[in-house]
Amino acid sequence: MSLKFFTPKHALEFYTPDETQSLDIVLAQTGISAGFPSPADDFRDNKISLDRVLVKNKEATFYAKVSGQSMIGAGLDDGDLLVVDKSLEPEHNKIAVCFIDGEFTVKRLQVTKEGVFLLPANPAYEPIQVTEDNNFQIWGIVTHVIKRM
Repeated sequence: MSLKFFTPKHALEFYTPDETQSLDIVLAQTGISAGFPSPADDFRDNKISLDRVLVKNKEATFYAKVSGQSMIGAGLDDGDLLVVDKSLEPEHNKIAVCFIDGEFTVKRLQVTKEGVFLLPANPAYEPIQVTEDNNFQIWGIVTHVIKRM
């Protein structure tokens, strides 16, 4: 199921894990060489399910698709799929999906004695200082990024 939240700046799509299906895929046990190729005989018929590897707490996990370029320096590109865990504690330097003043955003948390800041990872964007005047909520901490090549 997909929920879309549209704002003037961002369009984030949120998804929940589909617990009714599990896709077990063959896992190469020896690793894949980035140098010289290894013989195909090295592959064993072991299976892996990405939902079991990426989702630690299925009741508190959701997926969100990145929209925009504000986090490219952190390796989050437009269209990437984020695995977000709501049960994890927000901490300094963690990347979080946040709701601020009616908009969703993904930013790095900076917690200082001056306050909380939402830091982009692209110099074209300004940090956001969270104040008492903001309607602010942390929806979850990013645990994994799934990229399309």
